[in-house]
Amino acid sequence: MVPKPQKTKFQLLVNFDTLSKWAVNPWRRYSLAITFLLTGYFFGSSLGMISAVVELIDPVGAFLSVVFIEILIEFRRRLRDERRKKILVLLMDSLRIGLLYGFFTESLKLL
Repeated sequence: MVPKPQKTKFQLLVNFDTLSKWAVNPWRRYSLAITFLLTGYFFGSSLGMISAVVELIDPVGAFLSVVFIEILIEFRRRLRDERRKKILVLLMDSLRIGLLYGFFTESLKLL
């Protein structure tokens, strides 16, 4: 049998177990969630503005947005039951809600 390779220091520092341990404090967890929510809002409103300016890519932008949101939903279903990945589920949900909120506010601007 081949022995399992040793993890590097970077792999040990950047993983979701470390992030979960760091985010045990509710304020840190909420700040991460709000950061991802605002990032999703930024990307949602930016994509809405870009596709509104260049009228040719509206269907492409909508298709890519739906595909990205569906991928996030599928990842959420797979990670829902794993206790160690709760922070990842929270961050994906915040990103998804921010994207939808950004799309919604951009659609209200078009009225």
